[in-house]
Amino acid sequence: MVIYLDHAATTPIIPVALAAYVDALGLVGNPSSIHSQGQQAKRMLEESRETVAASLGADAVEVVFTSGGTESVNLGIKGLWWKRQEGGVSRPRILVPGGEHHATNDAVEWLVRYEGAVVEWLPVDAFGRLTPEVLAAALAGGAADAGAGVGDDVALVSFLWANNEVGTLQPVAELAAVAARFGVPVHVDAVSAYGYVPIDFRALGVAALSVSAHKIGGPVGVGALLLSRSAEVVPLIHGGGQQRGRSGTQDAAGAAAFAAAARAAVHGLSEFGDELAVLRDRLVAGILSRVPEAVLRGDPSRDGRLPGNAHFTFAGCEGDSLLFLLDVAGFSVSTGSACQAGVPEVSHVLTAMGVPELEARGALRMTLGHGTTVADVDALVGAMPAAVARASKAGFADRVVA
Repeated sequence: MVIYLDHAATTPIIPVALAAYVDALGLVGNPSSIHSQGQQAKRMLEESRETVAASLGADAVEVVFTSGGTESVNLGIKGLWWKRQEGGVSRPRILVPGGEHHATNDAVEWLVRYEGAVVEWLPVDAFGRLTPEVLAAALAGGAADAGAGVGDDVALVSFLWANNEVGTLQPVAELAAVAARFGVPVHVDAVSAYGYVPIDFRALGVAALSVSAHKIGGPVGVGALLLSRSAEVVPLIHGGGQQRGRSGTQDAAGAAAFAAAARAAVHGLSEFGDELAVLRDRLVAGILSRVPEAVLRGDPSRDGRLPGNAHFTFAGCEGDSLLFLLDVAGFSVSTGSACQAGVPEVSHVLTAMGVPELEARGALRMTLGHGTTVADVDALVGAMPAAVARASKAGFADRVVA
């Protein structure tokens, strides 16, 4: 039996979401059609929108359904950037911390290459956290010329709520307040945080926030961009204008399954987080006891990281070797690093945190979620010493792509 400990990548669809999905797939009708079947589909879609909105402290009109977190991030960043260029004002700069998800990094770099954007990568601390002071300094230094107001050439700020690799939580409210003082819109990537920490979009006052259904027990291929009433984006996709900033026939069945998962995610969220944190602390303590050379990465405090995240580096090991050895032993975990065309890369998150390359190569991420048990945690702890010993003996690969 395989023990699944990679919930940060995707968490298994929960029964209520699966049931809602199957039932909704049997409903015929395009939500944009005016006949009775189309209106039935629209009713289901809009009720789902209301449920997702309620789970995030937003209004239904602020929920734009997308194909997932990546599209949501792209629409939030590119759409806000394009909108901020309107009116004959040049605002080329985008402020982004180091160690962001590739959905953000690649979207920003595309804007730099093809649209003339200017990105400023903000430094993070040893835990991967962006401080309000660093953001304020970047905004205060952002005048395009001596006569411009501070921050006037900044199009937007974008940052993760929770780091998808090391689990560190950002001071989101404080960062949003700093940006608000300068009148700069904020996009928050909350894909990894959703379902694990409380989110109140209305209270934050940010322009946009991205989430994805499959991280909370919904289906893959459904997500949302929360777009505040006062914010506008230039669309990525044109044709029909079915939603604010997004065209295309809406996935009513996916929205229904998303809503079922969202309702479950916020019900008992505090208790669920506490239970996961206990299991995570047991896992962290067990690994540090059995493998003393292991180094926990990210914020080590109980409340400073996602409740189900445990991320380590193991000196003298390749993370991929550990992953494969544990996979053979019946554990699904992750290195937490990017991989392009099958070639492993050193984690850009760890390097942004100042971790030396040789140490970063030994990264391993274990993420807990629905269904994880004490027995699962103890089994992994028991398997770690042998896996580390074998990976250490194998040493490093001949070449690493930085």
